[in-house]
Amino acid sequence: MTISSFFKLVELPTKVASVFPFLIGSTFAVYRYGQLNIQHLMIMLVAMLCLDMATTALNNFMDYKLAIKTHGFNYEQHNAIVKYNIKESTVKRTIALLMSVTIGLGLYLVSRTDIIVLLLGMISFFFALIYTWGPFPISRTPLGELVSGGIMGGFITFISLYIHIYDLKIIQLVFDRNMFYISINFIEVIVIALLTLPLIAGIANIMLANNTCDMEDDFENKRFTLPLVIGKENALRLFSLLYGSGYLAILLGVILNWLPLTCLLVLITIVPVRKNVLLFNERQTKKDTFIISVKNFVMISLVYFLSLLIGVLLK
Repeated sequence: MTISSFFKLVELPTKVASVFPFLIGSTFAVYRYGQLNIQHLMIMLVAMLCLDMATTALNNFMDYKLAIKTHGFNYEQHNAIVKYNIKESTVKRTIALLMSVTIGLGLYLVSRTDIIVLLLGMISFFFALIYTWGPFPISRTPLGELVSGGIMGGFITFISLYIHIYDLKIIQLVFDRNMFYISINFIEVIVIALLTLPLIAGIANIMLANNTCDMEDDFENKRFTLPLVIGKENALRLFSLLYGSGYLAILLGVILNWLPLTCLLVLITIVPVRKNVLLFNERQTKKDTFIISVKNFVMISLVYFLSLLIGVLLK
């Protein structure tokens, strides 16, 4: 397998979907809590990218194995295994290697932090596996948008923040004699949850756009995704509503003084995002307009990250 075919197999450009939550979580740790651990940051970055690449490779492998329609853009051009004639054994070894690196680095990070990182990492790893693998892959159900947005936009952001502030004990597992209970600082958890909402919405919309573009192929391949269940018109409405919810979360965060005033800069992206949404509403194809969802996410997330960074510098 060549480097170019590997990059296509793991869809390297899409890793931006996990890098921005990682950057935003780490930056917020500095802004609100004044803490940053560079070693934890680097370990988390590599582990996260390996898991993301492994999940994407597994997704492409399962699409290749389960495809009923074996012709057209999505199969012959979009799937790297077919396009580059990659051996199945090579794909399996690649996935196993990436997963092994993820597990090794994850356990090392746990040894430097606490059990909460282990639990959150195990949940993320579990959903990464069942997202495309097993008897009922999530990617073939109406839950794909919820899980991808929740894990990549929510969990990654939370873990990326938590590894810097684990010693503040905003979440604790407490063992007291025969008692076991969880201690949670609800205010801080709500603050972090609000921080993640724009990212959850943006990543969910990437999956929603992907599934909306693939409705015909998904129907033939027996993938009962959200757009097939709720219909194309409702899927397009949801596409717009998710962006709106992200902007509202940022506005609320600023009003409550949980986010810096500079985060209002994100609102300038409303105009180009709205223009892109209207373009997507006119035509939904993988080749021409799917990229709009990725562009919107990158644009919103980049301004979000930079506005947080400016907030840190001003503070």
